[in-house]
Amino acid sequence: MADAPLSPVEHIKAASRGLRGTLEASLADAPTGALADDDTQLLKFHGSYQQDDRDLREERRLQKLEPAYSFMIRTRLPGGVCTPQQWLALDEIARVHGNGTLRLTTRQAFQFHGVVKRDLKATMAAINATLIDTIAACGDVNRNVIASANPVESRVHAEVYGWATRISEHLRPRTRAYYEIWLGEEKVAGTPEAEPIYGPTYLPRKFKIAIAVPPHNDVDVFAHDLGLIAILDEGPQGVQLAGFNVAVGGGLGATHGDATTYPRIAQVIGFVQPTDTLAVIEAVVTTQRDFGDRSNRKRARLKYTIETMGLEAFVAEVERRAGVRLAPARPYRFTTNGDRFGWTEGFDGRWHLNLRIPAGRIADRDSARQLSGLRAIAEVHRGDFRLTANQNLVIANVAAEERASIDALVLDHGLDLYTRAPPSSLNALACVALPTCPLAMAEAERYLPDFLAAFEARLAHHGLAQLPVLVRISGCPNGCSRPYLAEVALVGKAPGRYNLHLGGNASGERLNVLYRENLAEAAILEALDPLLWQFANERRPGELFGDFLWRAKLLSA
Repeated sequence: MADAPLSPVEHIKAASRGLRGTLEASLADAPTGALADDDTQLLKFHGSYQQDDRDLREERRLQKLEPAYSFMIRTRLPGGVCTPQQWLALDEIARVHGNGTLRLTTRQAFQFHGVVKRDLKATMAAINATLIDTIAACGDVNRNVIASANPVESRVHAEVYGWATRISEHLRPRTRAYYEIWLGEEKVAGTPEAEPIYGPTYLPRKFKIAIAVPPHNDVDVFAHDLGLIAILDEGPQGVQLAGFNVAVGGGLGATHGDATTYPRIAQVIGFVQPTDTLAVIEAVVTTQRDFGDRSNRKRARLKYTIETMGLEAFVAEVERRAGVRLAPARPYRFTTNGDRFGWTEGFDGRWHLNLRIPAGRIADRDSARQLSGLRAIAEVHRGDFRLTANQNLVIANVAAEERASIDALVLDHGLDLYTRAPPSSLNALACVALPTCPLAMAEAERYLPDFLAAFEARLAHHGLAQLPVLVRISGCPNGCSRPYLAEVALVGKAPGRYNLHLGGNASGERLNVLYRENLAEAAILEALDPLLWQFANERRPGELFGDFLWRAKLLSA
């Protein structure tokens, strides 16, 4: 592909002067709520996407009005940890500048929705004032580094969180454009700053890193371009971090009807000690930078680079660049890939409350005043908050004597869903999809409650009400809600229609497969019903739905 023409985005990056483009002029263009086309691409590197309300698109077209443009802003928050003071500040930003909701993402970050252009700069500056930024939360760079949200197993979990922060900082873009445009800092004269890791045109596509601590794969570590699996040893002072198994080439994005695109789980290529970890990570990133496809963005992720190079050649190049020889992978075992809800006591005697936040959307509604409730908790909480990679929230590091007051606030504001929701609802995921995501082909977040109600009714009919089934919905095939790892997944094909994928497992180590294509809800339930009946009557003790489907030969690869 060396002679293939570069994609248009590559030209935009090359001409951007370190991601500056004409963003300042676009922001000052008051007659329109949109940015110039090229600037919408560069804006992603600063942590924001331009969107429009697709519910209103046709109505506004008929009125000869431009689309109802607004902006989504995403934070860079390594490991998903924030303080109560930061929570209160972000809550105020969501109410003053956004649509009055906070959204927790599958990358342990906050998203603000509904920010209009005239408020965009003030909102970015307000977020930065909390000591949280949005740099590289989107764009062709390393995105937010995620890590196990569980703070309770050992001191190693705190060490792993530290690694998420170190990696994020090491791979953060060096351009000062963010500080100039959004924070009003002095402009850099002359040649734009050098990017020692990314180079002048950054990466061919986005890059994602996750760190998991066995036995809990709560970050779906194999769904990422680069996965680190913490290996723990028993030392003289207790459990300690020996290093990481390194997995490469995961990614769940695909394109309907294009067989050259596909979801893929990462492969473990070896073990690295902590002293060599950053060198190996940088070598993986720069190998992708130099060998990734810059002509076809649909095949620009690391998984396709490895397919083109071959895994053996890829690993050899990484080792050459890092100056490190990977050791053989160390043994590990994953048993779960979801969150553990309710109170859990930590190794240090402090307590952690994992709340269920459906689709990660924190809002005040008739059924629950989540935004107000978490604001009230933040005003008295003396620990921290931890966003999970499953769109949920941990109120972490609570003293034993303060549990009762937290429980009272949780109950008063309807935040106790984790005590009431059926098992399949607790770990279900959905992307935002309509009305704001421009890629969405069908509903996801707004459809999740209705589908879960219908699906759980079928489970109850077959005597399976208390059995967890991992359900995920995506409005398009790009995989933001990690649908291809679920036991039951709906992948949007058109309004009200989905592809049905089945057969993932509870440890996040197996892709599901396409079972039926282009189904409406009634047909989805009709397709699932005989499988659930057979599962209820033939399952082995402790067997889960995805495992049963493969054992019973109801699926084929």
